[in-house]
Amino acid sequence: MARIAVMIIHGLGRQKEDYADQLILRLQHEFDQVMVMPGAAKQYLDIEPVFWADVFEEREEELFQQLVVSPQLNYQVLRRFVIHYLADAVAYQPVEQQGHHYDAVHRTLSEAMHRLSYRNGPETPLCVLAHSLGAVIASNFFYDLQYPSSRTPYIIDVTSALERGDTLTSFYSFGTTLPLWSLRYHDFSQPIQVPAKLAHQFFPGLEGEWVNFYDKDDILGYPLRPIDPAYEVAVKEDIEINSGNWVQSWNPLSHGGYFRNRTMNHRIAQGLARMWTWVNRDLP
Repeated sequence: MARIAVMIIHGLGRQKEDYADQLILRLQHEFDQVMVMPGAAKQYLDIEPVFWADVFEEREEELFQQLVVSPQLNYQVLRRFVIHYLADAVAYQPVEQQGHHYDAVHRTLSEAMHRLSYRNGPETPLCVLAHSLGAVIASNFFYDLQYPSSRTPYIIDVTSALERGDTLTSFYSFGTTLPLWSLRYHDFSQPIQVPAKLAHQFFPGLEGEWVNFYDKDDILGYPLRPIDPAYEVAVKEDIEINSGNWVQSWNPLSHGGYFRNRTMNHRIAQGLARMWTWVNRDLP
């Protein structure tokens, strides 16, 4: 019996290592409901959160102390928020030389995929869930794997198809700033392939999917299919949801409410259930 490897990637701002705990519990519940089997998620899914915030945390806090606390600037709480949000996006920008933050962030994904491969096998199907800037990171990471160049990510075990990104079958993005990154490039018409080009070598006939969720009140989250005709083909659906509780759902704070959204979690659970059922279709 094959499990589904699930990798979660957080977005902007100050994050804790347990940031994904609530999402995991809600996703497991929805998966059990879809499979009509209590405990199915813990048996059939292996969920690995990626924590990349610590790549920037120390330097961002130093900046806050130097630029805000020492000069005694006003609105310190708001300034801390701005530094940690904007600095993540700025610091992640790729530069000419390797070995900078862009590569350090991608290394955290490589390490997570190595752990998933070690626990489940090198040909395990991979599903990615990514929020906000995390979806940009995921897109860049798999783009660099699918279109090799000088920026090809470090792979811990090159013999593992999962670590090479070849078993990527599903991608669920939510609250993503990816469309804004189209301004950085003259040509933004080559999205990542989901499923990965070589996935059919391991799962012949498999139909994967890239589904994007957004809230119309979230000023950092956008639909993806209108970016370019290529994205209209690559992204199966842009799904509008109402993210967050009564305090968040009607304003930009909705950006922080995706993890708790039942509509999104149920739709992802349905995709994971279809994936698991298809991969294990020959079981007696």
